[in-house]
Amino acid sequence: MCSSCPPPSSASQSPVIKSPRTLAAAAGLRAPSVKAAPVAAARSASSPRILTTTVGSYPVPDWLAALPSEQAVIDATRVVFDLQRQAGIDLPTDGELYRFDVNHPDTNGMIEYFIRPMAGISSVVGRSITEEFTRHSPMGFRRKPAGVVTGKLGEGSLNLLADCQRAAAVAGGAFKFTVTSPYMLARTLLDHHYGSFNKLTMALGEVLAAQMPGLPATCLQVDEANIPGNPADAPLAAASMNLVLDAIDAGTERAVHFCFGNYGGQTIQKGNWEKLLTFLNALHTDHLVLELAHRPAADLDALKRIDKKIALGIGVIDIKVNHIETADEVAARIEAVEKKVGPGRVRWVHPDCGFWMLKRSIADRKMEALVRGRDKYLGR
Repeated sequence: MCSSCPPPSSASQSPVIKSPRTLAAAAGLRAPSVKAAPVAAARSASSPRILTTTVGSYPVPDWLAALPSEQAVIDATRVVFDLQRQAGIDLPTDGELYRFDVNHPDTNGMIEYFIRPMAGISSVVGRSITEEFTRHSPMGFRRKPAGVVTGKLGEGSLNLLADCQRAAAVAGGAFKFTVTSPYMLARTLLDHHYGSFNKLTMALGEVLAAQMPGLPATCLQVDEANIPGNPADAPLAAASMNLVLDAIDAGTERAVHFCFGNYGGQTIQKGNWEKLLTFLNALHTDHLVLELAHRPAADLDALKRIDKKIALGIGVIDIKVNHIETADEVAARIEAVEKKVGPGRVRWVHPDCGFWMLKRSIADRKMEALVRGRDKYLGR
């Protein structure tokens, strides 16, 4: 889930292909206002003590990529929700299909979707900007910045409410909505205005925080895939993310997802959870959504020292391989964590990251495996 851009090319050689989100915005359509299902809708007295959820993205259906339209986005989002519910997922996500940009496929649009609409950011990136960003090198795997900060950041045309309302209208129950963290976004930008990475990161946090009130989702999740490889920036990342988390409506579940990168299905960040304990405990979140299935067993030791007021969500499905986990494999991964942290600490199980890099047939079977493994572990 980390960021990069395809090799630079001129507009005359590679025409811009409109994404579903662009077409939806052009249509000027909005979903009806829908209130969020309470968190109790996902966790009731009859619910298992460990719930299943997905992380965010789902592979873009071929028919949506071929003929994108507002109606097609709505139809595809409904399909994604229904697939998850049929698999038995307790808290599904909307699949983030409207964020996909064929001109930035490596990130499923999770960077450009937030950056491009903001006021104060230019998307004009030529040779000189590309070379400057390369010298700056905040992300060695990214060739050019997502944008250039030329003035004070503002909302611009960013409207998370409209997209969240559209998802709520077809969700059929409780669901989760995601937002990329300010710190991760800041690392993709070239700053020509603030003169300080700290100021830029906090400014992004303020813009995103203003988008949080009133979002009709059961759970709002902040995604961060850069801090695991940059633990020295933990205090700044926590401060900016807490701006967003604190702006979420009371009664809405707050989650934070961390992984070590999902660039082309590969890990790109080094590090471990041990170095991030102080950071994790500083977050104003209800639960964590952690990559663990693709991590070494040694990472489990650190989980014991995560503050008990923060529930644990653990990755038990490896999205970086095509192998479909068996129920026994999933159950064993849950058991390994509970042996380390004690019963009751694990409240959620999920894939390590989003499914966007996988084929739909693989993603669908991995969701089914997630539920079967959880049920086997709990003896359901």
